[in-house]
Amino acid sequence: MPNNSSALIVPSEPPTDTNVAEATLRDIKPPVHIPDYWLYLWIALGVLALVIIGYLLWRYWLKKALQPKPIPVLPPHVRARRRLKEAMAHIADPKLFVSAVSDAVRLYLEESFDLRAPERTTEEFLYELQTSNRLGENVKGSLNEFLSRCDLVKFAKYEPTQAELEDIHNAAMRIVEETEPKPFSQSPVQPSLQQK
Repeated sequence: MPNNSSALIVPSEPPTDTNVAEATLRDIKPPVHIPDYWLYLWIALGVLALVIIGYLLWRYWLKKALQPKPIPVLPPHVRARRRLKEAMAHIADPKLFVSAVSDAVRLYLEESFDLRAPERTTEEFLYELQTSNRLGENVKGSLNEFLSRCDLVKFAKYEPTQAELEDIHNAAMRIVEETEPKPFSQSPVQPSLQQK
């Protein structure tokens, strides 16, 4: 049996203050990431703005794609010729025919020359026409004769023949042709003569 007295167990050193500090110290932790909620908010608002802009552009494109193409506006002389051509359908009824032909010419003069023809009587219109310099003297004379012949049929109950109605129609066409704008015609450029 061994002797207990000789085997003394040496107690370990009691902890000192520095050993306690070393035992409780730990390594430095990496920085803790604190989320930036404002950044996320701005990103969300940016994405929302892009979606809204994309939607509005898509609606604009769709509206343009579905919109009918605009019909080109016809010049007054073309519309007057169409009205005069349509008036030929009423040649069997002289009063209706002459009213349609007269209205076509009056509307044409109003649209082309800003003469208030449809709202005025023939006398008022011819008086304004004499003081205006928008039409030439030969056209003024033709208009005077044309409107007087139309008034005979419309108001004096004159019964014209088919040939007279056709002549009234031809007079209206001549008035339109004489006053319509003429296209620009370029004179041909003559080549310069080269001397040898």
